[in-house]
Amino acid sequence: MRVLLDTHVFLWLHTEPERLGEHLAILEDQRNEVLVSAVSSWEIAIKSGLGRLALPEPVERYVPDRLRAIGATALPIEHTHALAVAALPRLHGDPFDRLLVAQAKILDIAILTADPTVAQYPVQTLLVT
Repeated sequence: MRVLLDTHVFLWLHTEPERLGEHLAILEDQRNEVLVSAVSSWEIAIKSGLGRLALPEPVERYVPDRLRAIGATALPIEHTHALAVAALPRLHGDPFDRLLVAQAKILDIAILTADPTVAQYPVQTLLVT
């Protein structure tokens, strides 16, 4: 299975893994490919820079170190991903989440999130409750 992490899931994995419940087993299973989008790096950098997200080290070290720690595959943002956002219904106002949904849809992969609005899109969603 290939699974794309929503930004908050990526952060919880390192700070509060118990919040992921049964989904933690999916991320720990080496047969699964865990993907983290550049969208999440961008969101983390912005929120950290605004003082809305406290990190234990500079963001430019934090994210790459955590990607390596979980053995995640970095997912770049392609033009096709960005343009696919235009075809999504306006269910969600968050541009980061909309781009993650577009990536999951184009790549036909599941997205792991705790955001019930993301689950309303026509993509395979693993919803953390």
